[in-house]
Amino acid sequence: MSQNLVNIAYIGATILFILALSGLSKQETARKGNLFGMIGMAIALTVTAVGIVTENYSLLIGALVIGGSIGLILARKVQMTQMPELVAILHSLVGLAAVLVGFANFLSHDMNLQGVEKTIHDVETYIGILIGAMTFSGSVVAYLKLSGKWGGRPLLLPARHWLNLSLLVLAIYFGIQFVAESSLGGGLTPLILMTIVALLFGIHMVAAIGGADMPVVVSMLNSYSGWAAAALGFMLSNDLLIVIGALVGSSGAILSYIMCRAMNRNFISVIAGGFGSAPKTSAGPATEIEGEVTPTTVEEVSDMLTSAKEVMIIPGYGMAVAQAQHMVSDITKTLRKKGVNVRFGIHPVAGRMPGHMNVLLAEAKVPYDIVFEMEEINEDFPNVDVSIVIGANDIVNPAAQEVPDSPIAGMPVLEPWLGKTTVVLKRGMAAGYAGVENPLFYKENTRMLFGDAKESLENLFKQIS
Repeated sequence: MSQNLVNIAYIGATILFILALSGLSKQETARKGNLFGMIGMAIALTVTAVGIVTENYSLLIGALVIGGSIGLILARKVQMTQMPELVAILHSLVGLAAVLVGFANFLSHDMNLQGVEKTIHDVETYIGILIGAMTFSGSVVAYLKLSGKWGGRPLLLPARHWLNLSLLVLAIYFGIQFVAESSLGGGLTPLILMTIVALLFGIHMVAAIGGADMPVVVSMLNSYSGWAAAALGFMLSNDLLIVIGALVGSSGAILSYIMCRAMNRNFISVIAGGFGSAPKTSAGPATEIEGEVTPTTVEEVSDMLTSAKEVMIIPGYGMAVAQAQHMVSDITKTLRKKGVNVRFGIHPVAGRMPGHMNVLLAEAKVPYDIVFEMEEINEDFPNVDVSIVIGANDIVNPAAQEVPDSPIAGMPVLEPWLGKTTVVLKRGMAAGYAGVENPLFYKENTRMLFGDAKESLENLFKQIS
């Protein structure tokens, strides 16, 4: 295949990737966006294999078969509740690929570059391995946190900011050493030392981020994986990898920025240590939760819903864990047939990754036009008769507004307590992923429906039907 045909195919794949990102910006066009992305990737892989690769086809085909089979198995077996940790572990593979390709590229010595060109290539290789190693180790820690194998509370080591600064200085120092030694035919030792430093930095960076900030971490790691891919493109002189990496890296960075704004957070403060990192104060009037918990029953909730005119459903990670989205959809359809106006309020960081709740509701075929973002719906709560909170905690926590010294103070939240009645479906009184107690549970107009969310909703569906 001629280079011109390769370039034309790469341009076509790039256009499809841009259309994919555009489609993924809205729920209604997300399926089409995914389709564009898959077609673009198929074109990119096929053209690269046929037009760029010239040998070792048996290894290439074997790797494609193994990787494709693993991807197919995961796609069939992984539950929607496990999507956040799946995304995190896939990001780690991109980082690992950048590290391995970087070392292979450095050790091959096939390019025979001299002078400034070699220096530039060495810097590209160094940066690619640096970003890749950070992405790999950080994504592994994110996977462990999201899957519950690592606690949600941030790991706050003494002088952690000085530790991060020291690791950065070491990375710069080893970079200077690497470029200097590489020009003389060496450089492997500082490259290995920098990789270890980058791995440690990735671990510490994500470990220091609290549970409520994990959706930002997922989008941030997505951005890192894109820049790692772009660095791969520079190392291999592959224009398509550079463009794809830049698209993923920039879109992930923009998403991280948007999510930080939605949470009234500074991106640097997220990296420095997430929600839950504030020191605990002694108990006092500002931190005591007043009031008593008022339990309710399925029968009472059924009466509330069938006699209501306006109902707001607020899903959280607990709905995902219980896999209750389909039952929520059935209840919604039944109530709407009875003339009840049912809407959904979605917080930007509901769940464990951006758009987690939107994906679950779309899977359950909840109409897009009744699903609203927090800024679209918050002002309507005073007119809502019943708000149903399903497995959400931090995103409906009034402490963000009412408790100045709360670790989540200043974070915008959904405000169901402003409505007539709030019903919270929850297993118990445990704090949310950020480890912060929720005064909503103790308010006079809140009712607690304890138990497994799916089982409670199934019984509720039978009652309202």
